[in-house]
Amino acid sequence: MTKARSFRNPDALCSTAALAARLDDPRLRIFDCTTWLIADSDDDPYRVVSALPEYRQGHIPGSAYLDLQAELSDTGSRFRFTMPGPEALAAAFGRHGIGEDDEVVLYSRGSLQWSARIWWMLRAIGFDRAAILDGGWEKWEREGRPVRDGDERYPAASLAARPRRGLFVDSAAVLAAIRDSGTRIVDALSPQSHAGQSRRYGRPGRITSSVNVPAASLRDPDTLELLSPDAAAAAFAAVGVDADTPVIVYCGGGIAASMDAFMLHQLGNDRVAVYDNSLNEWASDPAFPMERD
Repeated sequence: MTKARSFRNPDALCSTAALAARLDDPRLRIFDCTTWLIADSDDDPYRVVSALPEYRQGHIPGSAYLDLQAELSDTGSRFRFTMPGPEALAAAFGRHGIGEDDEVVLYSRGSLQWSARIWWMLRAIGFDRAAILDGGWEKWEREGRPVRDGDERYPAASLAARPRRGLFVDSAAVLAAIRDSGTRIVDALSPQSHAGQSRRYGRPGRITSSVNVPAASLRDPDTLELLSPDAAAAAFAAVGVDADTPVIVYCGGGIAASMDAFMLHQLGNDRVAVYDNSLNEWASDPAFPMERD
């Protein structure tokens, strides 16, 4: 009988029951990480909209709000959600109350990808005491757990950056990966986008040679939780990715890609990178190769 897989770091996932039992823990920092991407038509880029109004209408008690685009991205970049420098990012997290010895729980609405993005960013600057709320806001609300309105913040803290190189890569690394048959390039967008049925990012299609594991497919639609380790491993194995495969994950702007990256990390893969700027950059430059069905 084959032994069931387990995630490498169970503490990187927090159940709603476990969080509910720790709401009064002074060591805990809880954050709503949600951002909305508003699509006005199939051919227009997304508009980035803060979810602060929804947070103020109701959030997990004690939680504060993180605005990914306005506060945790390089606002000097012409692309959305560009990863800032590690020192600047650590300082921003510190202003929101994340200190060296704090424990962090991240949740989001609509998709777990937003909490995964913040988790991956924290890992990239060397912070390892963060967890994603499994099931997110929807599971918390479905279970009738406590909700609070208004604004909440944590006292500022000091957080040092200890950068881990290679967790975010640029277009040059992707171009090299196209030429390297041993590296898999994984598209975390929908099958329709992967096939070239959307002009959301400019040129339709996918990065040449990439395979598709949609971030949305890694969440059980009934329980709202992430897939089991066995089911997640099977989804990646179907496109030739296992724990030893070097992987670059991309999407539109590096958000959905962070969900795939988180799952691959949990499955034991230490050779995973997110393509920062993703199709926002790649599809806008005709020099970068793309293909479509």
